[in-house]
Amino acid sequence: MTIRMIALAGLIAAPSALMAQQTPPAGSMPLSQVVAKLETDLSDLGHISEISWEDDGYWEVEYQTTDNREVDIRVDPATGETRER
Repeated sequence: MTIRMIALAGLIAAPSALMAQQTPPAGSMPLSQVVAKLETDLSDLGHISEISWEDDGYWEVEYQTTDNREVDIRVDPATGETRER
């Protein structure tokens, strides 16, 4: 019975922990502002193909350059600053 209760408690707590990792922290720039900053800052940006929140605390952005290269970068959610992955 005790093992079942521990397992049940783990299942109840797990979604809460996962959900906390799936959202940017308080005080982050709205995603629309992050995208606008990327459109301004990246001179070789052709189009953004994917944006996802990574649990390490960054937006991961995949984009195609104007000469059709694929680039993956990380974007700081608070500042919008980029760094290549």
